[in-house]
Amino acid sequence: MRARVELDPQAAHFLRSLAPDPRRQLRSALRGLEEERGDLKPLEGELAGFTRLRVGHYRVIVQFLSESGQRVARCVYAERRSVVYELFAEILHGG
Repeated sequence: MRARVELDPQAAHFLRSLAPDPRRQLRSALRGLEEERGDLKPLEGELAGFTRLRVGHYRVIVQFLSESGQRVARCVYAERRSVVYELFAEILHGG
């Protein structure tokens, strides 16, 4: 079953802010989420329940859900690898 890929506003804004080559790489990786393909890894600890998609120096935090019987890959946050987990954890905890 193919997953529908959805981008939250922050992830969409981050994607639009990138230079053409990294943007193309990220878009290609996001299309792979339809088949749940890519460098995916479930997160642990306070970020359990989310999965990371690695694309070069960038990370996309993804939450896989089922809505009305359809699989959804919701891209909730995207940023450079060096800061993505700390920033997302702050947002998740209302900080």
